[in-house]
Amino acid sequence: MRFAGCLGLAAMLASVATAGADARTSVPDGDWWTLNRDLAATRYSPLDQINRSNVSQLALAWSYPLKTFNTAAPLVVGGTLYVPAGSRFVALDADSGKELWVHEEPPVAGARGPTGFSTRGAGYWPGDARTPARILVMLGNRMVALDAATGAIVKSFGKNGYADVGVAYGGTPTISGNVAVIGAATLENPVGDPGNPRAFDVRTGKKLWEFQTVPQAGQKYNDTWGDGWKGRSGTNMWAFSAPIDEANGLVFLPISSPSPNYWGGSRPGTNLFGNSIVAVDLKTGKYRWHFQTVHHDLWDSDMPTAGTLVDVTIDGKTHPAIFHVGKTSYVFELDRKTGKPLFEVEERPVPRGDVPGEYYHPTQPFPVKTPPLSRVAMTKADMVTAEDTTPEHAAACQAMWDKAGGFYNMGPFTPFLFHKDGDPPRSTIQFPGGIGGVNWGGPAADPKTGMVYVNAHDTSLVGWTEKVPAGSKSYSFDATVPGDYDRASVDGKGPFFSFSAPISGQYDENGRGVGPSAPCYRGPWARLTAVDANSGEVKWAVPLGLVEGLPEGKQLQGDTGSAGPSVTAGGLVFVGATNDKRFRAFDATTGQQLWETTISNSANANPISYRGRSGKQYVAINAGGTLVAYALP
Repeated sequence: MRFAGCLGLAAMLASVATAGADARTSVPDGDWWTLNRDLAATRYSPLDQINRSNVSQLALAWSYPLKTFNTAAPLVVGGTLYVPAGSRFVALDADSGKELWVHEEPPVAGARGPTGFSTRGAGYWPGDARTPARILVMLGNRMVALDAATGAIVKSFGKNGYADVGVAYGGTPTISGNVAVIGAATLENPVGDPGNPRAFDVRTGKKLWEFQTVPQAGQKYNDTWGDGWKGRSGTNMWAFSAPIDEANGLVFLPISSPSPNYWGGSRPGTNLFGNSIVAVDLKTGKYRWHFQTVHHDLWDSDMPTAGTLVDVTIDGKTHPAIFHVGKTSYVFELDRKTGKPLFEVEERPVPRGDVPGEYYHPTQPFPVKTPPLSRVAMTKADMVTAEDTTPEHAAACQAMWDKAGGFYNMGPFTPFLFHKDGDPPRSTIQFPGGIGGVNWGGPAADPKTGMVYVNAHDTSLVGWTEKVPAGSKSYSFDATVPGDYDRASVDGKGPFFSFSAPISGQYDENGRGVGPSAPCYRGPWARLTAVDANSGEVKWAVPLGLVEGLPEGKQLQGDTGSAGPSVTAGGLVFVGATNDKRFRAFDATTGQQLWETTISNSANANPISYRGRSGKQYVAINAGGTLVAYALP
């Protein structure tokens, strides 16, 4: 470990620590204390030094190479920036990017799980009159406590500074008072470790509670699994944080889909608490309410975030709301105290499949007010034409369609059809597919206006369900447990693929596309969208990202990864996320792009905005492993 400037940093943090844990409810205007800035997960900065009138003048202030690829969002406290970087954890002066201290984590022989720090970020605890401020960060299956002023290991935490949490977690501890909440990074296997979220004492590292995501025998909702609850894995909180409503003492746990992702015959029923937002008591983990967004998931419609907490006014009455949108791209606004929808949600019939032994839930929940933010269906009439993209691209897409014998889609929640060995291709196309419509970046909200901002993209997944030959393994990210059914692609080379084709129409000697590809359905393929949470109405949506392989005039089709935007009091929405290596600012009211800069790598990370010790406002983002910060001249 090396140190620089620690005495000044220690003096500054001492003043923060004496404010006590209750100060956690109010993040100073110039700080960024959690992955999403605050416990409400708004990613809203109250700073307005950078605003609509001057954002076009932003220039690079400093950059810092993390020397490893990650997508972490840094924390900023009193002008000091904290970020994980592989086996290092660093504190930087937020005005200059100069190192203040570096903690180097030595390799540990026999350690379970990843040996580097979380690639997503960390959690900050301001301490109290007795205990200095701390940084809590995940290191595989251990939570590590670092002194915020010096980077030294806090020996009184856990066992010599390390608390063994059991199942590893790759996200960030969400901290309120003396409670740190984490999820679980279980693998995509039907049987395995439980995906239960847990909470630990920030002073001692002692486990406080664990929430059972798959109810066991004798517990409420166990009957929603048939016999499929036994040893069931997945059903986890892999999401990288959990919003907390301190006024009501609630933490909102985003629980993902059960494993395996696309076959549920061994788990008949709605499968609670899979695909649910679950509100539990912050201090005890006791269940309060749940809302299930997908019944008996067969589409890998995980819960990348619980959403953002924002108070809304409906018919003149103010409601404490949680605004959720995930991989399905459907928006659900729920009362934070009860879990009841604030806008109507209908149970509507959805298509059935024909896989032997599968359970198909007859209905799924659909919000009535807000339309889906991404494509949820396709017919052949939706395919691109030469006028949309290029003649070569349109021809390649048509060839794929013909080779597959057409793609089956009956609208939202279309399940994979059954393919019998030896039969011709029988391909299903699902929307959203793969990484979904809105992934881990999640929404950002302006608490002053109730406007919510989302990066939503159109994705597809093509495949079928087939019987797994005896003695082979079913598809999984880590297929250690054999299963009955698998997915297969049209050409038999993989489990599934997206409906995309090379733009140029050029192929190598093996028939693989050369150069950039683009989806075969009409764009735009990604949008930055603004939703008024007070009314549920979409106020504007603009394409986000260029597809630079397309001809001039056709490139603004949208091309993004999974990161989200952040919003400021200066009336600006900042977002990276695009695969064209750009960082942009938009007018929060109109959606007009006001600023753009080229960066060294795609910034698949959420941006932050903060104030340095100089009093200057900065906007920063992790561009594929290099922190870049911008400010006015």
